[in-house]
Amino acid sequence: MFSSKLMRRFSTKNISKQQQYLSPTIYALSTAPARAAIGVIRISGPSCGKIFTQLTGSTKLPKHRLATVRKIYDDTISSVGKDQTGRLLLDEPLILYFQSPRSYTGEDLLELHLHGGTAVINKVMETISKFHMANAPVRLAEPGEFSKRAFQNQRFDLTEVEGINTLIHAETEMQRISALSSVKGETNVLFNEWRDRILKNIALLTTVIDFGEDHDIEEINELFQSVGNDVSKLDDEIRKYVSKIKRSQVLLEGIKLTLIGPPNAGKSSLLNILAQEDKAIVSSIAGTTRDAMEVPLDISGYKVIVGDTAGIRRSSDVIENEGIRRAKKKSLTSDINIVLLPADDDKIDPSFLSHASNVISDKKMLSYVIVNKVDLIDDATKQTLPERLSQKLKIPRDRIKLISCTTQCGIEELIQDLTNRFKEITSTEIADPVTISKRAREILINDILYGFSEFRKFKDADDIVMASEALRCSVDGIGKITGEAIGVEEILGVVFSKFCIGK
Repeated sequence: MFSSKLMRRFSTKNISKQQQYLSPTIYALSTAPARAAIGVIRISGPSCGKIFTQLTGSTKLPKHRLATVRKIYDDTISSVGKDQTGRLLLDEPLILYFQSPRSYTGEDLLELHLHGGTAVINKVMETISKFHMANAPVRLAEPGEFSKRAFQNQRFDLTEVEGINTLIHAETEMQRISALSSVKGETNVLFNEWRDRILKNIALLTTVIDFGEDHDIEEINELFQSVGNDVSKLDDEIRKYVSKIKRSQVLLEGIKLTLIGPPNAGKSSLLNILAQEDKAIVSSIAGTTRDAMEVPLDISGYKVIVGDTAGIRRSSDVIENEGIRRAKKKSLTSDINIVLLPADDDKIDPSFLSHASNVISDKKMLSYVIVNKVDLIDDATKQTLPERLSQKLKIPRDRIKLISCTTQCGIEELIQDLTNRFKEITSTEIADPVTISKRAREILINDILYGFSEFRKFKDADDIVMASEALRCSVDGIGKITGEAIGVEEILGVVFSKFCIGK
């Protein structure tokens, strides 16, 4: 179990010589395990200096944060590859040394920027493994162990660590931006501000509990009411924050956008244009797409899960009907539906028209009617078509767009309009998005907000002691999120198991 006192014991400044002596030095490849220009091996722990000496033959460590180029060797017996000194040359990497506590982990940390050949990396990793000794253990790092040590040495709190992991896995620009609030420590500052306010309220209630006989009933009631008012404000702030992160969460999961339409409307063609590559088979034969397929795309910095579906129509084909059923189901769970119609065909299948009308009228989803193949109709028809469809489908005129997947006319305007809708869905038009881990979101609801609801219940019953205990539940919840007061050690395993090796 980790407490604040135990955290301080882990701090590099406070680790005793005996603890440093027994603490294992860890190493791992921190770049992708594939052939590349550079491969970085990271080493952290008390044996960094010894490993540097054994690799380079130099007893003088590099200066802190100053890059230096050194030859590194393996002293194992071999008749092949030795130089004049009788040592086996491994590589001539750029080496960076970070002195404790001013490193990522808070420990002495060494980085070897090697030539990125797999043979080079494997040989250097093998050589480092030979430096293990019973009184100076050296071993491969576990997933997330570098970041875990950074947390234990108070370099970061858990919100910052989880933000780093989110940043590493960011696929789009908006995911990158949403992770930065935690990485920069803004989330930690906000949570600690809430924690301080709750603690002040607990302190006021404790004063009443301990010295209640020194105050009259009216003073106690006023103080109790003051605490209640502040807790209500906190509850409102945190609920708005939870609502904000729920909207931002779609940035990580992806905005669900589904293409529906009759056969041969151009759904697969539009998907390929949005993806900027051939993701779906395009054919003039009606019913080419028979199943619902999902393609994750980066559109204007937003992760969008685009669903291409079977054309909706009456059919006697069993397989096609199953595809149509799936298409209808998918369209009812989307954030945005694009109803695609062919401009060169005025006859809309009644089966499709009925479903499209239901989708368009659903206020929980946003729907567009996109008319494709406008390159096949004359200018006069182009002028009147949007108004006719607006009346027929009972949809605002501005939600009807004219495009051509062949000439790409109107595509840029469509993407820009969709981008504006993405901003609305995620609230990124108002402020930068904020994301926190699922673990932290659950604690916000199940511990902190629950503590507030219990406080109100006991306040209404005039039970100051239990009301104070309820607020302690909220304080402990914030401690679980930031890592200042861990209730169960397993939480650390959940957090760091999601990290890659070398981080």
